[in-house]
Amino acid sequence: MKQNFAIVGLGRFGGSICRTLIESGQEVLAIDNNEDRVNEYMNIATHAVVANAQDEMTLRSLGIRNFDHVIVAIGEDIQASILVTLMVKEMGVPSVVAKAQNSYHARVLEKIGADRVVHPERDMGIRIAHNLVSKNILDYLELSDDFSLVEIRVANPKFFNKSLLELNFRQRFGLTVVAIRRSNGEVVVSPDANEFVRENDNLLVIGETDDVDVLDEKMNM
Repeated sequence: MKQNFAIVGLGRFGGSICRTLIESGQEVLAIDNNEDRVNEYMNIATHAVVANAQDEMTLRSLGIRNFDHVIVAIGEDIQASILVTLMVKEMGVPSVVAKAQNSYHARVLEKIGADRVVHPERDMGIRIAHNLVSKNILDYLELSDDFSLVEIRVANPKFFNKSLLELNFRQRFGLTVVAIRRSNGEVVVSPDANEFVRENDNLLVIGETDDVDVLDEKMNM
């Protein structure tokens, strides 16, 4: 389903979101006060404009309140990030995602109504660290302080050619297998209990982070 998005701030974070949304067929309005950045996205975004998003009348003239989603991707200017987030929420935008520089900034964004606060630098650091310390964990997404979604390589022969029912991840590890990525690129989403795990498969599992660590250890035994 096509939706319309507005992105405020075209740095690395906002720019990567813009490109990905366009590639997925969405409508994107890209906004930045830097003309060079806007020119870079003129032929990428659906519309790209040079504008001061801290000015309420400017936002209204751009029809921000008519967008399904607004991503506030402003970089180092925390005050601007907070002001723009507050204004677009007051205008009635149903979904506002805001980039946080630190935990204090995140708390303020949450208090003023941001629907989702993201920490791209912190989250990328966590993912890289887990990838460095484990040869089996291919990707890592921290859902909360206690829960994670992880893609893990099936490296232990004891897991090969056994069904999910036999392996009983929920009982043994407290984890739920939400998908299996085969070595040929096939992805089995919400796999049946009778689905077999094969050598070189990757499992997408969700559960408590401590339980994920236990599974990672088992893959090395």
